[in-house]
Amino acid sequence: MRSFPLPIALAARLSPVVVLAAAGWALSSGPSSEPQAAERRTAEGTATQSPSAPSATAAPKTYTTAPAPCDSIAEKTVKSLVPGAEASGKEIKSTDSKLRRTCSWNALEGYEYRWLDVSFEVLQSDDAAGQSYERRLKDKSGGGAVPGLGDAAYSVVNLATKDKQETREGVVVARASNALVVVTYNGSDFESKKAPSTDEINKGAIKAAKEAMAALLEGRG
Repeated sequence: MRSFPLPIALAARLSPVVVLAAAGWALSSGPSSEPQAAERRTAEGTATQSPSAPSATAAPKTYTTAPAPCDSIAEKTVKSLVPGAEASGKEIKSTDSKLRRTCSWNALEGYEYRWLDVSFEVLQSDDAAGQSYERRLKDKSGGGAVPGLGDAAYSVVNLATKDKQETREGVVVARASNALVVVTYNGSDFESKKAPSTDEINKGAIKAAKEAMAALLEGRG
C-alpha cells in the first residue's frame, strides 16, 4: 500500500470514527432536522386549536417512511462511481430512521479517492418539502435544474482546494411530493493533486440521484 499525506479534511473522512461523528452532527443539526421542526409546528398548532373549532382533514402524505438508502443504488453503479468500495455501503445512524436515512460509500483505489452519500428525508407535507427544497437552493451558488427528476431537482458542483489538493464535489437535491432525495458525490487524486472534472462529478451525482429517486417512487403508498 502506498503511503502519502492526505489533506486534513479528507483524512478525517477516511476515519470511521470521525465520519460517523461528523455524519451524526449533520443529521442532528443540519437540514435533516427540518422534519422534527415540522412535527413541532404541527403539534403546537393542534394545541392552540379551539375545542369547538371544526377539525380540518389533513391531506394524506404520499410518503410516510424513508426507503433503505443502501439498497437504492445498483451494485454496478457503486463500482463505477466509487471503485473499490463495498457495494453494501454504510448506513449512518439517524435520530429518526423512519423520516431520515443516509448511506455512504467511500474508497481509495491507488491515488484516486471517491465518496458518495445518498439521503432520503420525509417531511410532514408537500409544502414543507417544497420549502426545504427552496431553502437549499438559496444556500447553494451556481448549478442548474435537472429535468425529469422528481417534481423538481437541481445540481451544483464546486471545487475546493486545501494545501494545493483539489477536491470537486457535486450535490443533487430532488423533491417528490413530501420527500427529498439528496446526493453528494466528490473525488480527489492524491498523486496529481487535481480533482475529477466537473462533468464527471456532475453526471455521477445525477446518475445516483436518478436511481435513488426510482427507489423512492417504487416504495410509494
